[in-house]
Parts: sequence; C-alpha cells; structure tokens
Amino acid sequence: MTTTRHLTQSAVEDEVTSGVYDGYFAFVATLPCADQGKRLRRRNARVFLAAHPDLDAWMRRPTPQRLVDVRRTDAWPLLSWCFVEGRLRADVDLLAAKGFGHHFVAWARAHPDEVARARQVAADLGWGEAWTHRVCEVTLALICLTQAVGMDQLSEEVFARFETELLEAPSVAAHARMVHRNHLYGVRQIAYQLGLIDQVPLQAYQRQITNTDRAADIPQQHLRELVVRYLDVIATTLRPTTVDGRCDSLTTFALWLADTHPEIDRIGQLRRDHLEDFLVFNRTRPSRSRAQRGTPISAAHAAHNLSDLKMFFDDLTLWGWADAPDRLLVHRTDIARRAHHLPRALAPDVDRALMAAVAELDDLFARCAITVLRNTGLRLGELRDLELDCLWDIPSHGTWLKVPLGKLATERLVPVDDTTLAAIDDWMSQRGRQRSLPHPRDGRPADFLFVAAGRRLCDRRIRQGLRDAAAAARLTATDGSPLAPYPHQLRHTYATSLVNAGMSLQALMALLGHVSSEMTLRYAVLADDTVRAAYDDAIANIRGTHTATTAPTPLPPPDRAAWLQADMLKTRLANGFCSRHLAAEPCTYANICELCDNFTTTPDFLPVLRAQRADVIALRDDATGRGWAAETGRHERVICALDRHIGRLETARASRVS
Repeated sequence: MTTTRHLTQSAVEDEVTSGVYDGYFAFVATLPCADQGKRLRRRNARVFLAAHPDLDAWMRRPTPQRLVDVRRTDAWPLLSWCFVEGRLRADVDLLAAKGFGHHFVAWARAHPDEVARARQVAADLGWGEAWTHRVCEVTLALICLTQAVGMDQLSEEVFARFETELLEAPSVAAHARMVHRNHLYGVRQIAYQLGLIDQVPLQAYQRQITNTDRAADIPQQHLRELVVRYLDVIATTLRPTTVDGRCDSLTTFALWLADTHPEIDRIGQLRRDHLEDFLVFNRTRPSRSRAQRGTPISAAHAAHNLSDLKMFFDDLTLWGWADAPDRLLVHRTDIARRAHHLPRALAPDVDRALMAAVAELDDLFARCAITVLRNTGLRLGELRDLELDCLWDIPSHGTWLKVPLGKLATERLVPVDDTTLAAIDDWMSQRGRQRSLPHPRDGRPADFLFVAAGRRLCDRRIRQGLRDAAAAARLTATDGSPLAPYPHQLRHTYATSLVNAGMSLQALMALLGHVSSEMTLRYAVLADDTVRAAYDDAIANIRGTHTATTAPTPLPPPDRAAWLQADMLKTRLANGFCSRHLAAEPCTYANICELCDNFTTTPDFLPVLRAQRADVIALRDDATGRGWAAETGRHERVICALDRHIGRLETARASRVS
C-alpha cells in the first residue's frame, strides 16, 4: 500500500511538473532574447523542478531557504512566470525579501493596460519617472501578485491585508518595510484617483486622531474618561484645532495635578487653593510643544490655558454633569486681560521689496499663493479652501473672488486685480486633473484650487517662500536680524494700505469678512484723516499762542448731509452736532439731558426737537446699516425720550388752545 501511494503521489507530481514544463517552455519561446538565453531558462527550470517537483511544498519552506534554492539554480524567471500565471500564490515575505527582480517586469508585461492607466494618473499628479516606476510597476505588481488580484480589484480590504502581511513578514528589514509602506501610499493614491477606493489616502505616519488619542497623556483614569466624554460633546460644534487646544490645556492641568496632588483623581476633590497653586505654576511653566519645548510660555498662552480650564468647569456645571465642581474654582479675574496690539503691517517700502522678490520665487505654489494672500487679504485657511469655481465675473463690476467659509463661518466676495488673476492662471496651467477631495467641514467632494499630487497643499511652503523672498530682498528687522514675515502679516498690510488710501471702514469690514465693527476699528487707529486734521489744528493753535494772542476762530458748522454719512459716532444736539471718533467708543454723556427725568422744555422748542428727532432717526438707520448694534440701541433710547417730550408738549399746546 505504501508503494502504491508513493507511486500515485509521484505520478501526480510528474503530471504537474509536465504541465509547468509545457506552459513555461511555450512562454520562453515568445521572449525577445537570444537562443542561448532561452536554453539557459529551460535548463534552469529543469534543474529546479527536478529538485523541487512539488512547488506548493517548496513555497512552505522558510524564506531564507527558498532564497538560497533560487540563487543556486537561477530559477527565478520560472517562479515569476508561475506567480504571474496564477500557478503559485506569492507571499509578501518572499517577494519583499527578494526585492527588485524579474517577477515585477513579468507582471507589468502581462498587464500593459493596467500599467498604462496607472502611469497616466501618475502623470496627472505630476510624479517623477523614478517614483512612477516604483509605484506603478513595482509596488502595484507586488500587491497584485501577493493578493492574487488585478488592479481593478484593489480595495481597502486588499490594502489592509497586504499591510498586515508586510508588518508580519519576518525576512523584511525595518528600513525596507518603511520603504514599502511609502510605496503603498502611492498605490493608494492611484486607486483613489481611479475611483477604486473612496477614502483619501494617508501617509504611513498619519492616522485619524480620536478624542481618546488626544487625552491619552492624562494619567488619572477617571479624569481621562471625563475629558474624553467632554471632548466628544464639544467636537460636535467646535473645529478640530479648537478641540486640540482645549485638550492640551486640560492635559497640562492633569499632569500638574498628578505631580503635585497625586491623591486627586476627580473634579469634585478640587479646592480653590489647588487652583491658586496652579495659577502660579501656569504663569511660568515651560512649553510642552516640540518647537519651543523648555522655554517659558507667553502671557497670552497662559491666559488661554486658564480660559479653557474655566470653560471646562463652567460647562460641566451648566450641563449638570455629576462630575461638576461644587464651587467656583476659576474666577474671571484670574485670567489676565488680553492685550490688543495694532495690526503689524509691513512698511510700504518693505512691502514693495518683498513682493518683488516673491515674483522671482522658484516655487510656483508659494509664488502664486503669496500673491493671492497679499492682494485679497485672505486668511491661510480661506486660501487653502478656495475651489476651482472661486472666480466670479460680474458684468460691469469686473472679476471677484468668492472667499469660502473661514474663521468666522462667513462667505464674502473680494475684487481681484490683474496681478492676482495672472497668479491664479499660472497655477491652473499646471494643476492637472485630480479627483475631488472631501471637504474638512462637511465631507462633501470638493475641487480645491491648491492641490498637487492628490493632496491639499499645506502652509509650510508659503512660510518658507516668505522667508526666501525676504532673504533675497535682504530685508532686515530693526535689530539687524533677517526679517521674518508671516502669512497673516500680508492681511494686515492689505487692510492698512486700503484704509490709508481712504477706504471707508464699512467697505473694509466687508472685504475682510469681519462680523463686527470692533474688529475693523483696529485699522482705523493706524491712519484717520479726521484725527490727523484735528491734531494738526490743535498743534497749529498751540504754536500760534507762542507768537501772538488772537481770538479763536470758531469752526464752521458741518454740512448736514456729509455729517450724516461720516464714519463717526454721531450725536444730534438741540443746539448743534457732535462727531466722536469710532475708536473712542460711545460717549457716556451723549444726550444725557434729553434722557434725564428732570429735563424740562416748552412748546416753543417743538421745531428744534422735531428736527433733532428726524436726525436721530437717520442716525439710527445709518448705524443699523453699518452693523453698530450699540449705536442703534443708543439712538433708539433718544428717539423714545424725544417722542415722550414732543408728545407731552403737543398735548399741552392742544389743551391750551381748547
């Protein structure tokens, strides 16, 4: 029986080997090589099959032994043909350990259409020839051979299975594993652009960050679970960067708590004296960021951390959570008042020199992006979110740029000049066809303007472009160090140049996308013709008193129509007008007499009061149109008071006549 079974197994192996011989020899006959090369391939195949007639059993041998067997017999062309034809299932450990070889060439020769499609996508993405070859012919073949699929059968499951096998392959070195994972990212990009997968590829070092990951550094388990739950709630309304910042502040507090009060692991155990100790620590603590690790944090950073901590405690109390503190821990006075700096715009000569150097940058993206930022006043996030349909041609009004939802969740239109249009056209000429990417706000497919190689471009190249341009223009700071302009400074420069040229604050507010006039008033302080004129008049009067004593000349009354349209906090008085600068904020004493309960008047003043009421109504409508809510409320109160006085006087006159 044993002999019969052995003979049967031998017969099966002979039949299989004979089939491999026939198929492989027929394939060798079609190769475009010399006869001697074909004879060597046939001889090597006979030697290898004679030693290993059961190929499936040979594939189960350890990878180092298989590599030795192949090296002795030089039979890799035979095995490559078996892999491509599907007679053997290649494993990741063998092919990755073998590296470049005939198997990849054989697969690419057997699937020319798939390779051509992949190469076309690579061309659209702007890849170089070396990267295109490694991704479209080597790694694509490696995945298809080891997973026994064609390119059109690629899916997230196939990629995940291949990556798992790659990580578990014992014969693949760590460096080679990292290289293959980078190439796998390229194949994922090809699959995404061809519509084979719907998930945007991530680099090997990238991954989706969850709230559990964000709070992983919090050592107290109960507190960590509470923070994760809290982050899950606020993430429904706040942006990921805001959630990251809130979590960083809470993590800083939790780490300090673990070092100084390890017995505390619940919010209910905190007392006010604990927070007072943290106030002292937080003001002088070192930074935890990688870029500035070990250096003291700024006052603004310390105030921001306390604000996040107070908001955390307040939210727990407001929501009625069981872990809410039973007393007020962080007071409003614990948070330092925020400093309000003037916009740091570039000086006109520095601005001109910098933009001249930007026009000569080699990086097309940096050159175009910086030009758009400078000439439109966009924020960085708004620039990155621009889509292909962002340009609007409005008849008789020129071309406008539709700015998407940004920091303040508002859209707006900004007029563009020829320089900006030329920059956008330059970028579009090389952008190429690329598949839509999910929008970070709502996940909808969006055709972003600034994308390359299937990815949205980051702001790092813009910052580097500004540094390169400043160095090329030899711009220096006041202390002689190289000037380091930053992207948001271009927005300040844009706004400052417009307000200095005479643009009204209302128009500037619309261009910058501000939602309140207070945000735009910062630029009014930089250059205001009214303030300058008043200053010059005052200086002239002061200097005039040194030479001769003259009677002061009264200022002429303002033109009523011009006064009503001025960018001032205007007040109509019974005997004149008051124009107060926007930066001074509403006057505490405006119309104090008309609003006073002791104010007494007579019917003789009815014409004056009616004229005053008409002007205040006009001022109220003007303030409403400008979005000045505080001014609108003030005028409403004056109108009510005047209505009360006028009504009383008209009633008194009517009773006297009757």
